[in-house]
Amino acid sequence: MASAVDHWFMALALGVSLLKCLFINAYRSTDFEVHRNWLAITHSLPVSRWYYENTSAWTLDYPPLFAWFELGLSHVGRHFDENMLRIQREAYHSEATVLFQRLSVIATDLMYILATRECCRSVSVQKASKDILNRPSFVLAVLLLFNFGLLIVDHIHFQYNGFLMGFLLLSVAKHLQSQHLQGALLFSVLLNLKHIYLYVAPAYGVYLLRSYCFTKDHPDGRLNWRSFSLLRFFALGSIVVSVTALSFGPFVAMGQLPQVLSRLFPFKRGLCHAYWAPNAWALYNAADKGLAVLGLRLGLVESGPQASMTGGLVQEFRHTVLPSVSPSVTLLCTALALLPAVLWLFLRPHCSASFLRALVLCALGSFLFGWHVHEKAVLIAILPLSVLAVQSREDAGIFLILSTTGHYSLFPLIFTAAGALCWVSWSACTSWAWQPCVQFARSCCRCHHWARACPFSRCSSPPSTALQVWPTASPDSTAACSGHQATARPKPAEPGPIHPQHHVSNSRGEWTTDTLWTGTIQRTFTTKRVHKHTSVERVIVSVQLINIPFYIKSLAYCFS
Repeated sequence: MASAVDHWFMALALGVSLLKCLFINAYRSTDFEVHRNWLAITHSLPVSRWYYENTSAWTLDYPPLFAWFELGLSHVGRHFDENMLRIQREAYHSEATVLFQRLSVIATDLMYILATRECCRSVSVQKASKDILNRPSFVLAVLLLFNFGLLIVDHIHFQYNGFLMGFLLLSVAKHLQSQHLQGALLFSVLLNLKHIYLYVAPAYGVYLLRSYCFTKDHPDGRLNWRSFSLLRFFALGSIVVSVTALSFGPFVAMGQLPQVLSRLFPFKRGLCHAYWAPNAWALYNAADKGLAVLGLRLGLVESGPQASMTGGLVQEFRHTVLPSVSPSVTLLCTALALLPAVLWLFLRPHCSASFLRALVLCALGSFLFGWHVHEKAVLIAILPLSVLAVQSREDAGIFLILSTTGHYSLFPLIFTAAGALCWVSWSACTSWAWQPCVQFARSCCRCHHWARACPFSRCSSPPSTALQVWPTASPDSTAACSGHQATARPKPAEPGPIHPQHHVSNSRGEWTTDTLWTGTIQRTFTTKRVHKHTSVERVIVSVQLINIPFYIKSLAYCFS
């Protein structure tokens, strides 16, 4: 069985790696020059000058461990083109440079492939189906390896998120396998590679404290304070301190820690990124813009310079009507959003699903209310949720909504005509991968019927039962859905012709939607590499994403 699993997994991994090679000459964003400049900085300058170099606008602003990673890549890159390792103000992108940097992303994705394999092993202990397409491990491998967001962000837009997410997923897999020290080590390395993952650190801290440091609870479930293990606590602490010391130690010894921290937390970049992440602050900005326009027409607001928040630039700005938001306000809102999930995990610490749900909620809470959030940060919630989606019907329904809206919000990153063909085709392919989760979720509760529209498919009636659609679903989980009997239902109708936004009503009077995924969210098809987003497009992105009610729905499910 193990060899057969390895065969199909290696085939999937090889196939997606070859597919990524097709995008070597695709559009690339300014992040390509960012990482090229970091290669030049780490290769050409001594360590003492890494976080002071500012010849280019793309200064080094990742933690030191990622800088060491760039230094290692630079020693390989010099065999491709030594000129790319020269510090210069102008962008440099020779054919050899493009080839090397694209291949470096594909090669470092081996970490992500390894993490996916471990996650598949953590769910393969369930009863396997004879049909490989219905096995949770196979579905999870497809959902993770062929993730649409990572393909856009890493292999077209250009970044190393797959490499970083590999550490997160591998850490999660180790915790699911009760190898907590290895999981803590991997997460510590991840934090020193990219500090944005600090947002999910509360979930890790509470889970390790309650599940590893406290060895047992009272029979009634209350915390047994006497069971606290100092040895385990110091073991965890030594791992975190050791990794952090190796990363930051040289800069602390040189007295450069304040300079490094100023680069890691540049609060002067503004509340929102140039392309707004679809979160609470995007709606807040849109409301301020609308009130400003309305007030100007009614004569309630004095005319002044146009708000810079819609200029497509990374900078500080002040709201016109509503109170301006400071970093401390976003920190408070983020803490309040994370607090329920962390408290819930503290009360239910010994379940791996509880840890994963708390991690996803922490990622979403920070995405909704964080300072200067990037749109790609939604992947921190989508990818771990994939592990839950193949094991629980409720989580499968939540995954359907979040993955659809989250990936949809990434479309504006690919604004060229050639790129449009790529993401439309890829969304059609990934919709096939989502079908098991869609079917699994639709067999659960009436509360998910409103989300039954799926890309390039027509869902006119739910499948008969969860056990028929998902052979590995346990009878207990099928019956766990309150108020809904798993009774036989008619066979789903065959797919009909696809029409954008065509609404039909089924026999119960419920509305379904056939949605053709087109680029309605973004209309700036242009040959220019630098693009701006209009206020209308930003509002469309913000309104179409339902992350705030989704967060509330997820939180309610956790406490139910």
